[in-house]
Amino acid sequence: MRIAGSIVVAAVVAALAGCGAGADTAAPVVTVTAPAPVEKSPKPIEQDDKEPDPTPAEEKEEAAEKKVLPDVVGMNLQEGQDTMQAAGFYILNDKDATGQNRFQVYDRNWVVTKQTPAAGRKVTVDTLITLYAKKIGE
Repeated sequence: MRIAGSIVVAAVVAALAGCGAGADTAAPVVTVTAPAPVEKSPKPIEQDDKEPDPTPAEEKEEAAEKKVLPDVVGMNLQEGQDTMQAAGFYILNDKDATGQNRFQVYDRNWVVTKQTPAAGRKVTVDTLITLYAKKIGE
């Protein structure tokens, strides 16, 4: 009878273990629900008459448009700068032609004596243009 009792006890222990007895030490069960994948239909290929977007090299070529430099020697500095800008050149520098490194505070009383690059040359509009000037009467 002792064997039969042991078998019964073993069966009860196995049944309790299968039913969740001793679940105090088990980790809680977490259910994670992921959204169902959305099927996307491929976009139809559109045919249009538009030109494709320019490549970076093409954009650089467009930005590097070339124009002929106007001659501003003999003009007052302000007029020379205005003429350059009207021609599409906006990267301008001015220097004291006498070498004294003075600032041209009032551009209208300075006269342009030299420009680099020289007038008449065809250069890109992003070229640095330097206008050398001295005070009128010097």
